[in-house]
Amino acid sequence: VQLQASGGGLVQAGGSLRLSCAASVRTDSLLSVGWYRQAPGKQRELVASIFSEGATVYADSVKGRFTISRDNAKKMVYLQMNSLNPEDTAVYYCNAFLAIRPTTPYWGRGTLVTVSS
Repeated sequence: VQLQASGGGLVQAGGSLRLSCAASVRTDSLLSVGWYRQAPGKQRELVASIFSEGATVYADSVKGRFTISRDNAKKMVYLQMNSLNPEDTAVYYCNAFLAIRPTTPYWGRGTLVTVSS
């Protein structure tokens, strides 16, 4: 599985960005697709995931502000980020697991999101 994340950039606090993850396979064939982020000096953390049946999970820090969605036909997963704050500054990575290989994570290159105060 190949993943390509895009959509990062510089935004002011309170603003919005939408990240996109292009997958090489249909997203509904994946066990899950998620967004992780890693801020400078911090560990990589889960931001949001969407599972094959459509269920979603979010980190507490982004609940109510971020929304993960997918377009199976386009093989795309999106992360709509609203009400951004400087603590959201990080490199965001797209991640996926295959149903036939549920313990092997696939990662795309990250996209940098910078939120200025």
